[in-house]
Amino acid sequence: MTPDPRTTAVDEREAREEVRNRLLGAWELVSYTATDADGQVIHPLGPNPHGLIAYTPDGHMSAQLSRADRPHAGSDRLEETTKDELAQVAKTYLAYAGSFDVIDPVTVEHHVTTSLFPNWAGRPQIRTVAFDGEFLKLGITTPNRLWGADRTAELTWRRPN
Repeated sequence: MTPDPRTTAVDEREAREEVRNRLLGAWELVSYTATDADGQVIHPLGPNPHGLIAYTPDGHMSAQLSRADRPHAGSDRLEETTKDELAQVAKTYLAYAGSFDVIDPVTVEHHVTTSLFPNWAGRPQIRTVAFDGEFLKLGITTPNRLWGADRTAELTWRRPN
């Protein structure tokens, strides 16, 4: 028997809505790994990264990620920080925000409107999405150039305590 396309469309929409509802709220970063074709795993933001991603009911998202061991700049004033210090700060921090859509039950698209790395603004960031117990796993399954090699990536998040 051929499935009714209307039923299939409703089931798909309900599955997307379920994922969207599960995403809503804040999540703290637990780990960020990137794996190359040979299986070598690196930790782009170190072994204990810090981060927060938030999804709002009105369809916005924001992600902030950093190394735990970021060095302090020589001044407490941003405008007095040296170019070299700012370059180091930027290499150890990732931030972007915009709206989001759940494309299908395993894919979320972040529509970037602002980013620490300006090249991301206006470009969607596609992530796989999976829930594993208390964890949210967002991934990049198509290899991208990350830290000197083509890699996939997985970010694991957990609700704050």
